[in-house]
Amino acid sequence: MSTYRILLTPGDGIGPEVLEEALKVLGRIEKRFKHEFQFEEETIGGAAIDKYGSALRPETIEKAKASQGVLFGAVGGPKWDDPKATVRPEDAILGMRKQLGLFANLRPVKIHPDMIEESTLKPEVLQGVDMVVIRELTGGLYFGQPKKRWESASGRQGVDTLRYSEKEVERVCHVAFQLARQRRKKVTSVDKANVLRTGQLWREIATEVGKRYPDVELEHILVDACAMYLIRRPASFDVVVTENMFGDILTDEAAMLAGSMGMMPSASLGRRRKDGTGIGLYEPIHGSAPDITGQKKANPLAMILSAAMLLRLSLGLEAEAAAVEEAVDSVIKAGYRTPDIAGRGARLVDTAKMGTLVADAVG
Repeated sequence: MSTYRILLTPGDGIGPEVLEEALKVLGRIEKRFKHEFQFEEETIGGAAIDKYGSALRPETIEKAKASQGVLFGAVGGPKWDDPKATVRPEDAILGMRKQLGLFANLRPVKIHPDMIEESTLKPEVLQGVDMVVIRELTGGLYFGQPKKRWESASGRQGVDTLRYSEKEVERVCHVAFQLARQRRKKVTSVDKANVLRTGQLWREIATEVGKRYPDVELEHILVDACAMYLIRRPASFDVVVTENMFGDILTDEAAMLAGSMGMMPSASLGRRRKDGTGIGLYEPIHGSAPDITGQKKANPLAMILSAAMLLRLSLGLEAEAAAVEEAVDSVIKAGYRTPDIAGRGARLVDTAKMGTLVADAVG
């Protein structure tokens, strides 16, 4: 029996609710494939601010480093929304990514055939949509210095710094091209090279990296054009790679192609071993959703699919990951839906029931 160490960080809002359902599914994977998952749990985000005065404790980072993967629920909520606060729940996810050296965020966007009619876009636009958006995680406006607010005689002011190094751009571009080789062999690099110096640097380095992958097509698109093409011709994209803030925004837009952010998993990865595995942080992209917390309405599928990504990318368990994904597909095909994806004739279920259905489908 193989043993694997996984750190659980439920966080705030619906984070604990959806993580509980992912654990049901992993429990079935344990039994079916004869593994042992050793779980540890740590408090993060707003809950950690209330308990410890910090969104992310050093002890949590140490436990994360000792694990083989982290399942991350969600952080944030109105309780901690003071813009003047010196400690914020979001410090947990930003700090975790930085301390673990996670520089590439992978967000797959694939439209399930049985959910095309439930999207707000025309069905013919969505046919064949299957892309992965790779967002750089350690540079850009979210981390650049100086970053501050102040008051002067002319009024209140603020500054954020958009900064990128050659190394940061190069390594995430390599991830994109390597992934494209396993897919349809096309990379779309998204920047703002017509205005931003960092955009010009990004395009230059992406072009240089692309020359090392002659079998992969490279196209450059400005971020505003990309936002339009995601709606107009989403099936034309294969692997999209972009900087931190652009990726943050574009992936939320892309999530709506699938009908709901409740369907969108993600993986934050760093350096990989020769076998392709390595520590990663896995989370749904939907956030803490305080408006539905405790109402049993949360869609756990993004969290469950994030757990499947952990099985594949951190533990190297391809068959187990595929079993989870096939279980999700079968439940969707059977017509079961949480409120966020419920169309006409759907078999409406709550959070716990959806998790149980997927777990039962695993076997």
